[in-house]
Amino acid sequence: MEGYILPSLVEKFVKHLEFQKKSTYTIIAYKKDLEQFSGFLTSKEITDIREVKKENITEFINKLLSEKYTKKSASRKLNSIRTFFRFLKNEGLIDYNPSLDVSHPKYQLTPPRVFSKMEYRALRDVAKEDPRTFALVEILLQTGMKIGELANLRLKDIGEKTLKISAYGKNLEREVPLTDSAKKAIEEYLKIRPPSKDDHLFVTRTGKPLLVRNIRQIISRCFREVGIENATVNDLRNTFIAHQLKNGASIDYIAKIVGHRRLSSTERFFNLIKEETTRKEALGEL
Repeated sequence: MEGYILPSLVEKFVKHLEFQKKSTYTIIAYKKDLEQFSGFLTSKEITDIREVKKENITEFINKLLSEKYTKKSASRKLNSIRTFFRFLKNEGLIDYNPSLDVSHPKYQLTPPRVFSKMEYRALRDVAKEDPRTFALVEILLQTGMKIGELANLRLKDIGEKTLKISAYGKNLEREVPLTDSAKKAIEEYLKIRPPSKDDHLFVTRTGKPLLVRNIRQIISRCFREVGIENATVNDLRNTFIAHQLKNGASIDYIAKIVGHRRLSSTERFFNLIKEETTRKEALGEL
């Protein structure tokens, strides 16, 4: 009986994720989702994993929606539950995965936010006031890398014409082209980079690695200064992808550069560009 108790199985699953070297963010997200699900089941006096039925999972998802969770958020939690049950089935603890019978809440994907030329220029202009800030913004805009990958860059990753991006989360190691403007921004930053025993490219004024939250704060401050509202750091990545596709780069090439595991992720931007072009043609703006 003890081997089937929910909280202990969640802990076992978390250890499995750690063994697989999943990112800290991924592990925390899974753990929070499953602890929430486990708490819900406990409130229904269900503690044995073998007692969990499709109806219990459906009720949990419906409860989330009634508590004003978005459909996208509820769908993500269902994915966590499915992955958990798949692990338990592979471990031989259950014979069937009941979560497979539960449908995802249907939601409409909002189109990715892409900066206009004016926003793009304004962001670069305000960032130029500080070499470190400009290097951060320029790398994101010119490579489309993720903020976690940016924070993880090491001095040795800077090549003559490429940047090496180490494996991060689900993404494999890859190299991306280093544009002249991004390379120059890095060189200017290195002239004023504080002395540090650490090999991270970006460090604080005291020489410690610049964390993801630090980078997010710096770029959010840039957004505020130029009046760009409702933007996130990931929108710099979106802008890179959209601009590259607009300039004729192939979907396969961009998917490889930005580390998209599914071509459909890149195609989404291509469809957005086609819709925008069609709209401008209709308005006579082209």
